[in-house]
Amino acid sequence: MKAGQFTKVAGLTAAAALALTACSDSGDSGDGGSGEGGGTVTLGIIPSWTDGLSMAHLWKVILEEEGYTVEIKEMQEAAPLYTAVAEGDYDVYPSAWPEITHAEYMDQYGDDLEDLGAYYENAKLTMAVPEYTDIDSIEDLAGNADQFGGEIVGIEPGAGLTDQVSNHVIPDYELGGDYELLTSSTTSMLTELEQAVENEEDIVVTLWRPFWANAEYPVKDLEDPQGSLGESETLNAIANAEFSSEFPDVAEWMGSLTLDDEQYGELEDLVVNQHEDDPAAGAEEFVENNQDLIDSVTE
Repeated sequence: MKAGQFTKVAGLTAAAALALTACSDSGDSGDGGSGEGGGTVTLGIIPSWTDGLSMAHLWKVILEEEGYTVEIKEMQEAAPLYTAVAEGDYDVYPSAWPEITHAEYMDQYGDDLEDLGAYYENAKLTMAVPEYTDIDSIEDLAGNADQFGGEIVGIEPGAGLTDQVSNHVIPDYELGGDYELLTSSTTSMLTELEQAVENEEDIVVTLWRPFWANAEYPVKDLEDPQGSLGESETLNAIANAEFSSEFPDVAEWMGSLTLDDEQYGELEDLVVNQHEDDPAAGAEEFVENNQDLIDSVTE
């Protein structure tokens, strides 16, 4: 495990911000988006959720090579991000979790959204502990609250993962009287995890796959015998309902791109770890390494 991971995570937001192009708050993309190249496409992300960060920068590289201008805009919570896409302030959320994790937002805004398709097939919500911790299942948390200080360390309060743990995992496993779900941010959760691992202390955190932290830290997923975290789901590009009519080529490309585990792992490693101060450079390197894949999407 690398030391100073908090510096890396905190730096992601700053790095992503430096990579943004100048943009207005209107998110208007009706300036030449005829499907023949040109026009501005606005991508909305939560920068600490690195699947979205990685995909946004990948699409920025791809689309700018095809003559488009791409703006990456940041939100800190899923709810306002979906609202911005539904209202047309942003064009696309390039790494949504529409089947389970973000299902409530899809239900709420469904008429104003378009699912362009899945780029990854095996996303999963998890709860995890360090490898040295002597439990292997969520059900083992019951009766062992003192071992974890009575805390489950979570992420953003508006995250679908937070909702799933709060409204399904905790009641299903009868943990409510012994544990408190702490929410703040993904960065804060990773800071707590890093400190616990450095001190060889027990901690239980909410995580997900794919996510670089699973490889960076010595953690193991807790088994979920009741299936309270839900089944595996897809990661999809979710657009404003008018997007395909304004940018038919881009919509088709986004619907055509699929990444397997090896490709996704390479992309996130390059964007988040190898080029942590310049995520765009990581995306550019991925494109260079996988030009045949990109050509199969855009040609």
